[in-house]
Amino acid sequence: MLDNKKNIIFFLLFFLVIGLFAIRVFIFSVPKDFPTNSLFRVDKGQHLKEIANMLEKDGLIKNGNSFAILAKMLGREKEMKFGVYSFERPISVWDIIDRITGGYFGVRPVRVTIPEGATVNKISKIISGSLNSFDVAVFKKITEGKEGYLFPDTYFFLPNAMAEDIFRVMENNFNEKIKDLDPEISESGYSKEDIIIMASIIEREVSNSDDKKVVSSVLWNRINIGMPLQVDASFAYLLGKGSSELSLDDLKFESPYNTYTNKGLPPGPISNPGLDSIKAAIHPADTDYLYFLSDQYGKTHFSETFEEHKVNKKKYLR
Repeated sequence: MLDNKKNIIFFLLFFLVIGLFAIRVFIFSVPKDFPTNSLFRVDKGQHLKEIANMLEKDGLIKNGNSFAILAKMLGREKEMKFGVYSFERPISVWDIIDRITGGYFGVRPVRVTIPEGATVNKISKIISGSLNSFDVAVFKKITEGKEGYLFPDTYFFLPNAMAEDIFRVMENNFNEKIKDLDPEISESGYSKEDIIIMASIIEREVSNSDDKKVVSSVLWNRINIGMPLQVDASFAYLLGKGSSELSLDDLKFESPYNTYTNKGLPPGPISNPGLDSIKAAIHPADTDYLYFLSDQYGKTHFSETFEEHKVNKKKYLR
């Protein structure tokens, strides 16, 4: 009787070991055709079952159901971190669970620098030159009406980053940078929209930090007396032409962004300004200047009257 019990226990243990070995080999082992150097994306809010099915579909695991069960047994089904994961070599189911629940992406981010004064079009070109999978059309569509509100900065994006993610990062960066200036904007007497539009013009007109405050003074002075801004930067945005390329016909181009034929600010920003220009728009220098020009060396010259401005043009523009 005792021997029979021992035999039964022996056979149960034997089949248990065989079963566990079979599960390990046929379910949890690394797939033969594991796709090395592959990228796998987990979207925000994606459920464990969806992730498991995608892993199986992409050949990273043998069985999605087993992956989901194992993750639940380990109590990690709610710890899945969204993002793009890189699998440079074959790894086990256990390691995949560790990677995804720990947020160990294994992807080197790409450094992308967006200069101050870049437009949405320019930003899309810069990013597409660094990220092969970047969808320019999608980016332009979701950034409609967002010119001026994408903060110029150095970013680190994952190689497979979606256009929506990039837009969200840049917009959030703008909101984070600008929030400390909200009280100053309120005290300026101008709306945030007007400040950003003005800053976008200043950004494209002059680069020197001190000059920006004086240019800001010139432009606000013009608005306050009902004088057109007459800035050439708006034509770079409209027609892609610099000051030296503009013709008389260009200056008559019919558009609400034409600051020669329309008074006041244009209807929207013409670039994405940096903090320097935004602060200059909020805090213009206290001057009576109404005119400015930049010479061939980039130095800005200011004047209060049109007669003085004409003298400066003859003296500094050749």
